[in-house]
Amino acid sequence: MTEVSAGVLHTLFHSDQGGHEQVVLCQDRASGLKAVIALHSTALGPALGGTRFYPYADEEAAVADALNLARGMSYKNAMAGLDHGGGKAVIIGDPDRDKSEELLLAYGRMVASLGGRYVTACDVGTYVADMDVVARECRWTTGRSPENGGAGDSSVLTAFGVYQGMRASARHLWGDASLAGRKVGIAGVGKVGHHLVGHLRAEGAEVVITDVREEAVGRILAAHPDGVTAVADTATLIRVRDLDVYAPCALGGALNDDTVPALTAKVVCGAANNQLGHPGVEKDLADRGILYAPDYVVNAGGVIQVADELHGFDFDRCKAKAARIYDTTLAIFARAKADGIPPAAAADRIAEQRIHEADAARRAR
Repeated sequence: MTEVSAGVLHTLFHSDQGGHEQVVLCQDRASGLKAVIALHSTALGPALGGTRFYPYADEEAAVADALNLARGMSYKNAMAGLDHGGGKAVIIGDPDRDKSEELLLAYGRMVASLGGRYVTACDVGTYVADMDVVARECRWTTGRSPENGGAGDSSVLTAFGVYQGMRASARHLWGDASLAGRKVGIAGVGKVGHHLVGHLRAEGAEVVITDVREEAVGRILAAHPDGVTAVADTATLIRVRDLDVYAPCALGGALNDDTVPALTAKVVCGAANNQLGHPGVEKDLADRGILYAPDYVVNAGGVIQVADELHGFDFDRCKAKAARIYDTTLAIFARAKADGIPPAAAADRIAEQRIHEADAARRAR
């Protein structure tokens, strides 16, 4: 047994990231596919979560990411009120170099082999066009194009849900849900971030942005010549004077031992998954008086959309469900205050209770 495979098995069965129902290691040599499909829980229904295509350093890193993301999807789907458990898939490779029609079709066959226990969709490195290809081999595929029976880009409702989470945060902290006149910093103005800018500017918020891609920043500044400014990087953004809200909308780990002490914002509410760099960061935020809106709660608009696609997509129905993120976020803040714990811990407790009750009911049948 190699050192890498021993590490993978330890991650699966012995680490804090373990406890998943099923983990499938997939390989198709003809296409070069190497993938991990992790099902954390199906207590609430078939596991639902996206497919990430990413050049991991090694197989152990890929497994660890799949496990972590799958658990997050269980909590996200539970808090969104969906009848779905949590799952996630990762494809190991550089999507710009390794992605091919043959590989995506092979991946579709792998997902289909699970017989509906896992429903896949887009994530980092995969897009609507990719899901159209996967769906040719797997009917348990969402996030497809409207031309192929899908709902298309889910970032629209993801941004709307984050916006509702911001409004709830403002209501809880300042007594007024309005963001007019507030200064909001957004790190990452790609798929979700650029829609979020639109919501904020429509309400009259001042927006400060940054992105590693100059073209993304340029697009925002051209679309919003007033009320939006750009800074060089995230390190500068989190230190902007009089910042009210910080919205991490890129990759995870944005809140850590280096960034939390430097934050000037009083609220953190963004679209990125897994924003807390390690356990304990949520307490560091609370100790500094910074209100954290749990990421998997406020960014659930996208999964609400892809779940609805399975039943015949209706945008207005989805938007109404995503609007409830406002009330859910307020309920988490209330639970956190009542229990004397950070909002992230309160959200976990609520999600775990729903999953536990569903699992108990399933076992009793």
